[in-house]
Amino acid sequence: MTHTLTQLTRELAEPAPLPGSVDPARAERASRDLLRALGVDLAGESLQDTPRRMAAMYEELLTPAEFSATTFPNDGGYDELVVATAIPFHSLCEHHLLPFVGVAHVGYLPGERIIGLSKLARVVDLFARRLQVQERLTSQIADWLDDRLAPKGVGVVVEAEHLCMSLRGVLKPGSRTMTSALHGLVRDDARTRQEFLSLTGGRHV
Repeated sequence: MTHTLTQLTRELAEPAPLPGSVDPARAERASRDLLRALGVDLAGESLQDTPRRMAAMYEELLTPAEFSATTFPNDGGYDELVVATAIPFHSLCEHHLLPFVGVAHVGYLPGERIIGLSKLARVVDLFARRLQVQERLTSQIADWLDDRLAPKGVGVVVEAEHLCMSLRGVLKPGSRTMTSALHGLVRDDARTRQEFLSLTGGRHV
């Protein structure tokens, strides 16, 4: 009881971290409490620093790299798809805090602006490095491109293996989940849609 009251008092006295930010010291204390609650003896040399490493790991997994969303005028009037395929990513399932790992295929049909190609991968990381569900991740990537570029169309396909399905529950290792978000002409124009699907493997949506 004393430990519980002390812990509660400490937590109430601490300012809450900003949304989207990590409080390393608080995360380390919470990791220590969790490991002890799971029956882990932290006295051994190999485990005594585990709470700090655990907190640092989650901070890394939940902190995307900052980047500037550099866009350029579409001076050449390019009017065909721009597609980056098989962008690797990892994220954390918000229901179990287990990773899901896979690839994203991201494309857009330019309007007046184009974006640096490396930024397509940056956008995937921007939304993957947080507690997520795959459906939301897919939509957020597509919505970001729609908002920043105002393109004629956007297509995003995400395929991933979820460790919450592989290591627990139904225990189905190797199964992959597919999600898609199609906007504008990539959704509504049959030729553009088919071209996008062909460039991303043809089997996805």
